[in-house]
Amino acid sequence: MHNRPGVPTMSLARVVLTCGRTVDLAELHLTPTYGTRLDGYPCRPVNDLRIRTLRHTAERMSPTTPVHLVPPPREYPDQYAGAQGPVEILPRVACVARLSSPPLNPSRDPLRYHSTLTVIWFQPTPPLPTPDTPPPVLHHLDWTMLARDVEVRD
Repeated sequence: MHNRPGVPTMSLARVVLTCGRTVDLAELHLTPTYGTRLDGYPCRPVNDLRIRTLRHTAERMSPTTPVHLVPPPREYPDQYAGAQGPVEILPRVACVARLSSPPLNPSRDPLRYHSTLTVIWFQPTPPLPTPDTPPPVLHHLDWTMLARDVEVRD
């Protein structure tokens, strides 16, 4: 988890935030935004339910880790509005990532503590990150405001 050039990381990718902090992409889940079947049509109530479900799933994955949603872009194609309102489309892929970094509090032992954050975002295509190409949406996270220090468990 320490930023040492030339030393491989065990994470999926390493991200350098705009603030200069290095975070590791420890876990990543990609799912189709609307699953394999959509009841009805994509509209605000359906999309809001999907976002709430993703947030709830992320909170259960790691109860001590805060969850941050990057507000998704919403498209409104010129289509007939149904009973639930106008058609509203989110990007095709829903992403949930758990990130970790050295502790926020510098007085904490980095062998016993790390800072952590789960992030939810949507993207149009499902490319997998590599250590050299992490998801761009992660670069601008305000780590000190969003993440939390947690004690490492055995």
